[in-house]
Amino acid sequence: MRVDRAAAERAILAFLQAIGRDPVHEPELQGTPARVTAAYLDELCAGYGRDPSEVVRPHVIEGSTAIVALRDIQVTTMCPHHLMPASGLGTIAFAPGRKLVGLGVLGELLDVVSRRLILQEEIGERVAATLAAELGARWVACRLVLTHSCVTARGERKHGALAETVAFVGDASERAVALAIVGSQA
Repeated sequence: MRVDRAAAERAILAFLQAIGRDPVHEPELQGTPARVTAAYLDELCAGYGRDPSEVVRPHVIEGSTAIVALRDIQVTTMCPHHLMPASGLGTIAFAPGRKLVGLGVLGELLDVVSRRLILQEEIGERVAATLAAELGARWVACRLVLTHSCVTARGERKHGALAETVAFVGDASERAVALAIVGSQA
């Protein structure tokens, strides 16, 4: 994906000017267009530069069939509707066929998928689908519990509200087990 940093900076400058601010003459706003551009391109939306499957594939090893769960993974993503961050915790669990990846790969996969303009529901679905495809897992579940700043800082301002989503891929007969492991009543 081609990225035009200069155009992004100009757009942020134009936005600030459109709301009556002058980043050239207001000291606290000097450099803001460059900082906002860097924050979005280098951090908040950095996941576009990587293929989730390529995060997993080089690290697949033969291993146990024991269920694996990694909890309380820090997650930050960007709401595509308001361009505001959501953050919280994720849990990834799976029942491997015979292929595994290291726990760090699970966290990295979640980062690559979530560091985009993406709906919370899609994050879990993409993580689960990627692990199911690359590992041949019997099932994969991904639970996300996030606070969306578009819910807490604007609109109805529902402070403390948490959005929970659970994605599940695999053997439907094991769905209840998977949901119990990731800690969801869904």
